[in-house]
Amino acid sequence: MRRAIFPGTFDPFTIGHYSVVNRALTFIDEIVIGIGINENKNTYFPTEKREEMIRNLYWNEPHVIVQSYDCLTIDFAKQMNANLIIRGIRTVKDFEYEETIADINRKLTGIETILLFTEPELTCVSSTTVRELLQYGKDISMFIPKGMEL
Repeated sequence: MRRAIFPGTFDPFTIGHYSVVNRALTFIDEIVIGIGINENKNTYFPTEKREEMIRNLYWNEPHVIVQSYDCLTIDFAKQMNANLIIRGIRTVKDFEYEETIADINRKLTGIETILLFTEPELTCVSSTTVRELLQYGKDISMFIPKGMEL
């Protein structure tokens, strides 16, 4: 069985994240959406709320597991018996960062990273931007998956 983790803060989970998960499910048997707990980040939603929102979104998808973690991503991957890491790439800057992390993860554990490029119409969507819109009371419904309740 091919099990992958899709790690991130997901504050909030966007249509870009949703697209990556759905595309990865075409070639991965099971995906663990790993919500990383990072005390250095100021999040809009508490971890429990992010878990709940994503679980509710995938309530009818048996190939998706949602789990938070507070360790290194590679340690989380090992805990979840995952042999792949899935990451979404929006820009060249994302690519350069992810390439470095993927190389380190592979050297330390042998776990491979698969980079999925964002669909062109979604490159402008980031959790940071969506979070800022939320803070100013703007409607973000076009940037989050249909059916996801905040």
